[in-house]
Amino acid sequence: MSTVPAEVLPTGAPSVPDRFGDDEAAAPLAPRARLLPSLAAVYRAQLSRARVARIPLLFVATFQSIGIMILMRGVVDGGSEARAVVAGSTVLVVAFVALNLLAQYFGQLRATGGLDHYATLPVPPAAVVLGAAGAYASFTVPGTAVTAVAGSVLFGLPLGHLWILAAVVPLSGAALAGLGAALGLLAPRQELATLLGQLGMSAALLLGVLPAERLPQPIGWARDLLPSTYGVEALARTFDPSPDWAAVGLDLAVCGAVGVVSLAVATWAYRRAAVR
Repeated sequence: MSTVPAEVLPTGAPSVPDRFGDDEAAAPLAPRARLLPSLAAVYRAQLSRARVARIPLLFVATFQSIGIMILMRGVVDGGSEARAVVAGSTVLVVAFVALNLLAQYFGQLRATGGLDHYATLPVPPAAVVLGAAGAYASFTVPGTAVTAVAGSVLFGLPLGHLWILAAVVPLSGAALAGLGAALGLLAPRQELATLLGQLGMSAALLLGVLPAERLPQPIGWARDLLPSTYGVEALARTFDPSPDWAAVGLDLAVCGAVGVVSLAVATWAYRRAAVR
């Protein structure tokens, strides 16, 4: 069997096509999904899931807040204390769902490997966190409205400015949902995530419902660090006969800034948990 040197082959001879040639190797990958469409898809999926699984818990959160106001009615007659009780009980519904349940949800996802499913999808990490947080925060709207109206009637407060809930609920929900997601993603065990969510909701209960002037000074400082405090203050100010809208706007701005920070921390925690 004879061999032909490579130099003898014509330079213009066509090469044998390689099944793993450059044409197939250079095939572009599918483009990564953009943030807004991914966010909308995750939001719809989470809202559908929450609608089925969380409705009983929403009733529990609403009845819990109304029950607290009925108990406080025997202690608080009116004035600034009544405004604080109603505002704190209303935002407590948001804390129960957006902080407590979201911490449990992300803790469960991490413990059961559910984060691996999201990590395989071509969606930005921010879309997963923001979509879940937005769905849980939106789920609190009926409960907060019922609680605010019931508390206003119970304590004889004006109903004319309850439209402020359209700003208080999403801003407080973003801040508390980001905190809840971060707690669930950073907790090393699912049980610890559940415990942290419960403690966060208890802090929102004790520091939000009780009037600020009755709290000791060190606890008052802790109250200032709680994200929901500024939503409570904004809502409580609107029960005044002549609300200080500049102060309301400042409280809402602080609440929104805290929400941006907490959601950013939750996104970082998601990236950290997804690669482990």
